[in-house]
Amino acid sequence: MHRPLAITDDQDLLDDLLRIAAAAGVEIDVAHAAGHARPYWTRAPLVVVGGDLADALAAVAPPPRPNVLLVTRVRNDPDMWRRCVAVGAQAVLELPHEERLLVEELGELADPVTRSGTVVCVVGGRGGAGATVLSASLALTASRAGARTLLIDADPLGGGIDVVLGQEEATGARWPDIVGREGRVSFAALQGALPTFGELTVLSWHRGEPADIPREAMRAVLDAARRGCDLVVVDLPRTVGEGEAEALSRATATLVVVQADVRGTLAAAQTLALLRRHTGDLRAVIRAGTLEPDVVATALDLPCAGLVPESRGLVETLDRGDPPPLGRTPLGRFCSELLSELAP
Repeated sequence: MHRPLAITDDQDLLDDLLRIAAAAGVEIDVAHAAGHARPYWTRAPLVVVGGDLADALAAVAPPPRPNVLLVTRVRNDPDMWRRCVAVGAQAVLELPHEERLLVEELGELADPVTRSGTVVCVVGGRGGAGATVLSASLALTASRAGARTLLIDADPLGGGIDVVLGQEEATGARWPDIVGREGRVSFAALQGALPTFGELTVLSWHRGEPADIPREAMRAVLDAARRGCDLVVVDLPRTVGEGEAEALSRATATLVVVQADVRGTLAAAQTLALLRRHTGDLRAVIRAGTLEPDVVATALDLPCAGLVPESRGLVETLDRGDPPPLGRTPLGRFCSELLSELAP
């Protein structure tokens, strides 16, 4: 694979470009003179021209090509746009304040979109409805079927979704290691940092003091996951902060787990009042109770995505450190059918 090309003889600018390329996870070729760029000009996926050599490059008249950027460390130089046109660049980036844009441009080369992950959020209509177990079960079912899956625990008070998987001792980063992250991150880097089991990667919480998830951190994780995953499952709390709102705004569908009794339905109605401000496609997943499922769905004005089968001994299974029983069990078949309905 050919590498991006930087054309500059400004050592300070080159130092910036090498640092930015490292942040994006790519290596670059460097031409210290306009004439030296000729062998790389047509084959480089991206060309970054330093303002110091723009006029010299225009003088050698390289053939027109896409994906050329002009970069400079000089703010508000009125002559820079003339040079931009002269070398056929698409934009002028002033460093350092437009550094993130260049990281993103280079990052596209290191981490191209290989998949387009479906994002499914899962929320309990009330506490104890079983949203976390359903989230883990959906992610496990998808990954065991060969789908590259990211399971995100966005509930800092939920006890850790890695416990539901029986993987609380797994080595890898947790949310506190990620919350300061913003901007572009490759899925390969994310997957390498997080606990991963086959096709399933898990972002869970630690056992310390809970914290909010910043919108920027959730956005960075979801952007990376959508480029590198087939499915992203987000287990959300019943409160909606900035990070939760970001996940809901990107959801293909949001499943609300509702206990089919009066209190469960009333609690779900209050939860839905919050969720409807942030997302569109809401569906009820109903657990058996004293009310008929169609009565619950009608009362909530939601389509019913299915009835969650009860699993005998589930609590004991989880307490032993084993994941939810899936495969050919009723819960496993339910998850497989639900995933088929959610597939784009």
